[in-house]
Order: sequence, then structure tokens, then C-alpha cells
Amino acid sequence: MRTRRTVELGDPETTRALLGEGDRHLRRLREALGLEVVVRRDLLHLDGSQGAVDKGVRAVEGLLSLVREGRPLDPRDVDRILDQVLGEGPGAEEEETRRRAAPRSDEVLAGRVRPMTPGQRQYVEAIRAHDVVFSIGPAGTGKTYHAVAMAVEYLARNQVHRLILVRPAVEAGEHLGFLPGDLREKVNPYLRPLYDALQDLLNPSQVARFLERGVIEVAPLAFMRGRTLNHAFVILDEAQNTTPKQMKMFLTRLGNHARAVINGDITQVDLPEGMRSGLAHAFEILRHVDGVAFVRLERRDIVRHPLVQRIVDAYDAHASAEKGRGTDEPSSEKGRGSHA
Repeated sequence: MRTRRTVELGDPETTRALLGEGDRHLRRLREALGLEVVVRRDLLHLDGSQGAVDKGVRAVEGLLSLVREGRPLDPRDVDRILDQVLGEGPGAEEEETRRRAAPRSDEVLAGRVRPMTPGQRQYVEAIRAHDVVFSIGPAGTGKTYHAVAMAVEYLARNQVHRLILVRPAVEAGEHLGFLPGDLREKVNPYLRPLYDALQDLLNPSQVARFLERGVIEVAPLAFMRGRTLNHAFVILDEAQNTTPKQMKMFLTRLGNHARAVINGDITQVDLPEGMRSGLAHAFEILRHVDGVAFVRLERRDIVRHPLVQRIVDAYDAHASAEKGRGTDEPSSEKGRGSHA
């Protein structure tokens, strides 16, 4: 019985890399699997027997995984993947498990990002090992960038189906009501850092396509109420500007096969005077919960322009001189157990 399956390739650059020069990789797939393989735009169609099509999809997904890791394909890669899916070579099951496993803390994430400091490596390792990770630290330590890179990697490996990036729309000295446009236009400036990280890690046309199809969603925190997020990698950025009620609302949105990374800097709270940060509150309540990790990034983890670290140091020294350093800030801690 013949069957047909379709694999989405993503963008023209990925498609060209997968097909190879003169479509040689495509021809090799056809010959080895006895399939009709046709590419139209960014979709690859496989037509043949059920078993052959299933193997073809596995082969294409394996090759796409290499392409999305930034590796150029050569005929040896194609033959190796084909040997594995056809069962002609040893280690096919091990290779499939490796391909679908979470990225290691010491490897390149999303094709170009590598943890540069011990704190960043601890952060990436915590994301691997826990379903909920809180990252707390100053500007420039890679809290948002590494979280987005890990999310893109999980998406590329089919570990999750959606990437959801969330931010509270809290003013830093400005008021939403005075900004032009509808609600989405008003909150877009607050979401810009998340768009910037995506544009750095993915092809711009791929970002636009994923946004259009709902594979990637960037939204203000208020839009999360009432939802259940299944098979998703969710990042809450600038979490110091949530209230305790908002933080609880966000954390209880997680559904089956979902992961969450919550980032923030508790020294830069823009909430009204006297209102408690949901990030600091969550640390008190959740720091001993199994499967929840708290990672504290320090000034030594700053990897932006060297001047950024000196600026952070100067502000900290000034705060210390005026009122002393606080003693209730969270340090690196992990909840016991594996997953929440």
C-alpha cells in the first residue's frame, strides 16, 4: 500500500543545504529508499510504501538536524544516515536517541552559541536537567540569549512543537497609555529583545514563517491567562517585573511535555513602589521543589562589551555605599529530584 508524507524544510537556505549540489543528496535518497521524493518550495514530499516512507522521513529528519546545527552536509553524512535508518550499520538506535536528546552544555547551541563561562554552562546544564529553570543575574550574562538558543535547539530536534517567548509589559519610566497604536503595537517595544535574539539565531525569513504559522509566538504575559501550553518551550523574560500572582499564573500554564525558563534581574525591578517582585517571591516558595532549578549568574558571567561589567560594578558599589547590599537575594540552588 502506497503512502505519502510531507516534511517542512523551513526556508530556502535549509532546502538547498539538504538537497546538495545539483540535488545529489536528493537523488541518493531516492535510490537508496526506492521512493518518489519531490521538493516544492519549502516542503519535501515522500511517496512510496509505508515502510520506505517512514524510513525516508527518519533520514530527512536526521539530515535536517545536521543542517540546523550549522554543519555542511557531504555524501558521507547522507550515506551514514541512510545506513542507520535502513539498519545496515550498527548504532542506528543509538544515533536516533542521540539526535533527539537535549543538547549538552558544552556543545554549540542553535548552530552558533556556546556557553562562555562556568555560570552559563551551569545554566545550560540546568535547562537540560529540569522542566522549570529560574535564571537570575545582571544584564549581559546571557540569560535571554542562551534560553532562546536552547529553545531553538529543542525545536530543531523536535523535542517541542512550539517556542513561546513571554514578557511582562511593565513600563520603565514610561506609560503604555501614551504610546500610539492598539494593544499589540503598544507592547511590541517590550518584546523587541526577544525578536532580536530570534533574528540572531534563525534566518529572518524562517522567523517570519514560524511566527506566521504559530510555531514561534512572542506575547505579553497577560495573553497567557487561561491557556494550557503543551509540547512547548516557554521563556518568561524580565520576570522581576511580574507580581507574585502573575508568576503563579504563568507557572500553572505549563502542560504536557512543556519546559519553562524564567529570567530576570532582581536589581532592576520596574514595578510600582511597594509592590513585591514575583521572581523573588518564587525563589522563597519554590527553591526546594523537586525538579525546579535556580541558577544565579554573576558579574563574571557578563559577556557583552567589557564596559558593561564595569557599569554594573559601579552601580553595585554605589548601592552598597548608600544602603548596603541586600542579604535576601537568591544564590545558585537547585531543587531536589529530576523533573517537576
